[in-house]
Amino acid sequence: MHPVIHLERMVEILRDLLNVPSPTGYTAEVMGYIENLLRKNGIENRYTKKGALIAGNHPRPKLVVAAHVDTLGAMVREIRKDGHLEFTRVGGLLLPTFEGEYCTVITRSGRKFRGTLLLKNPSVHVNREAAKKERKEENMYIRLDEEVESREDTEKLGIRPGDFIAFDPKFEYVNGFVKAHFLDDKASAAVLIDLMLDLGAERLREIPVAFFFSPYEEVGHGGASGYPESMEELLVVDMGVVGDGVAGKETAVSIAAKDSSGPYDYAMTNRLIELAEKNGVPYVVDVFPYYGSDGSAALRAGWDVRVALIGQGVHASHGMERTHVKGMKATKDLIRLYIESMLQG
Repeated sequence: MHPVIHLERMVEILRDLLNVPSPTGYTAEVMGYIENLLRKNGIENRYTKKGALIAGNHPRPKLVVAAHVDTLGAMVREIRKDGHLEFTRVGGLLLPTFEGEYCTVITRSGRKFRGTLLLKNPSVHVNREAAKKERKEENMYIRLDEEVESREDTEKLGIRPGDFIAFDPKFEYVNGFVKAHFLDDKASAAVLIDLMLDLGAERLREIPVAFFFSPYEEVGHGGASGYPESMEELLVVDMGVVGDGVAGKETAVSIAAKDSSGPYDYAMTNRLIELAEKNGVPYVVDVFPYYGSDGSAALRAGWDVRVALIGQGVHASHGMERTHVKGMKATKDLIRLYIESMLQG
């Protein structure tokens, strides 16, 4: 048996967010969770036409702090002759890492069926080439946990092409480390929610800040629209990269100077660095070579605002991810300090 572990509120929120499936395009349920949690605490929120959620009590926010709640996933592409499923990826799913993972197929009528992502002909006792096969969509499939032997059997269940496939998050909290799929970017969403609960409804009426939860970041256009017209600055909170060639650490907040879309705002980035330095927030400054964010999408869409990017370090991104509560706290502290510095002028 696993020992009972007391979870801090921020980690509890993260666990609850992870347990709500939300592959890109299927985010209404997780948005509803956030909406209800904030409303219970007196924090107003509303949806954009595209399904993003904007939260905050100030009528004309100058600063918008954004995270995304959509995750990687898949979609049924075709029902095979044997009744099992061909799939197409939603977002940049790292297939070797997801091989063998359990998943849920969600039909358009709301029915749910369990399955597993596997290599085709996966048994080594009949397939001597199993270890050598490239893990790509053409070589893998979803094995349904239903007694199906034909396409017609599966169609009778109500499963069709276009149904979403959500993979289990596999959340675990160990020695301050949070391990799970989809910490990109539900860890940041949990940080934003926890900060709003700390600030409280009354304080949020006084502070010209709003919080933006995006539903389409993993496919590149989540941050392209829907912000308040009063916005002057956009602080995007997404995962910081941990790996070879970057400075990121799971126990620190990464401040991104540049990603694949180009440099972020010089003055905002400098202010974030100065605030971290002055207040002892563990941080790194980093460059992400294969990375884009909702901030990138906002700039490409023509928003005339300053944009910066930060986030807790996440190891093994788009696979079996891990971060640390220290990195999440550092991210939360830096956002709070940035808001306070804005109020001081």
